[in-house]
Amino acid sequence: MSSSPANIDPRADALIAELLPENLRRVLSQQRAEDDGIAAQLEDLAIAADHRKSSALSRRRSVLARTLEPFAALERSANELVGLSELLASGDAEMAAMARAEKPELEQRARVLAETIVKALVTGDDAGIASFVLEVRMGVGGDEAALWAGEVFEMYRAYAARRGWRVDVVETKPGDVGGLTHAIATVEGDGAFAALQFEGGTHQVKRVPATEAQGRIHTSTATVAIMPEPEEVDAALDPAEVKEMVTTAQGPGGQNVNKVATAVHLIHLPTGLEVRMQETRSQGQNREKAWRLLRARVYELRKREADLKRSAERRSMIGSGDRAEKIRTYRFKEGIAVDHRVEQSFPLAKLLAGELDAVLDALAAKDLAERLAAM
Repeated sequence: MSSSPANIDPRADALIAELLPENLRRVLSQQRAEDDGIAAQLEDLAIAADHRKSSALSRRRSVLARTLEPFAALERSANELVGLSELLASGDAEMAAMARAEKPELEQRARVLAETIVKALVTGDDAGIASFVLEVRMGVGGDEAALWAGEVFEMYRAYAARRGWRVDVVETKPGDVGGLTHAIATVEGDGAFAALQFEGGTHQVKRVPATEAQGRIHTSTATVAIMPEPEEVDAALDPAEVKEMVTTAQGPGGQNVNKVATAVHLIHLPTGLEVRMQETRSQGQNREKAWRLLRARVYELRKREADLKRSAERRSMIGSGDRAEKIRTYRFKEGIAVDHRVEQSFPLAKLLAGELDAVLDALAAKDLAERLAAM
């Protein structure tokens, strides 16, 4: 990774200071020191032989590269701008004309690099999360809520397909007349969590249900949870604090649907969180899925508690995951979806077809501004 510091002219450093606030330059300096330390560790034969540790260090270095590589490029551009300034003051008319022609393009390149650095600095930790658990549940509204939950789940599956992400459905439960009472899936792919992290909350729909004879508009809801699966998620759960039970799978009404004990029931004793998994006929597969889901739920709970304790302002930050928060209303009569956090409307049909880029970009821009203000 070519992120090593350039031989910076003091005048070039001053130019960088005009583009990047002092607190961000301080963070970049810390990241560069961290990167140097990782590079030294990777040269250690003992660490190189430890595949898990070396892989974790390499992944961390890849995250750092999102800021350090454009920062090194910015330093080079700043040095070049200093060189152009010297040519402009040289008295050589031909060289000055050349420098004058090149300067606007180089200044624009520097501005773009600075914007790239700022965005990467603020969202770097999110970008390092490669997978998350998506959970969609029906809210209020009876059968219509189940139909709506199914549509919301398919909206995210369509968006993931457009982005080339992998979606592994962990568990689904159909509604009585269609749709889903709940659905759980893992989503993996480059930038997946960073893109969808703000979707947690209550999604409200206003429309005339197909079963409504009078043509009256009903309001129903579905709740969405986005639970990250970063590298440290394993550390969030001590197996000794989990009670595990294996039973036969249960069908509607409580009857056993098979005679073999394959369903796995986990209880995290400190928090009371429970997971039941009977999606497959394999006890091993159900256990793996149950533990993965429980880890994500415990991590989400503890992360949210830590965030709230660290700053009361986190309560109002978008993407807080508060399921009681109505984040978006889908109005079928008007053909729009209103996101209440950015106070903007978006074409409803496009969103339901998985074309979420416009609303996600607006949310990311708002989050970026809020995080910068808090740094």
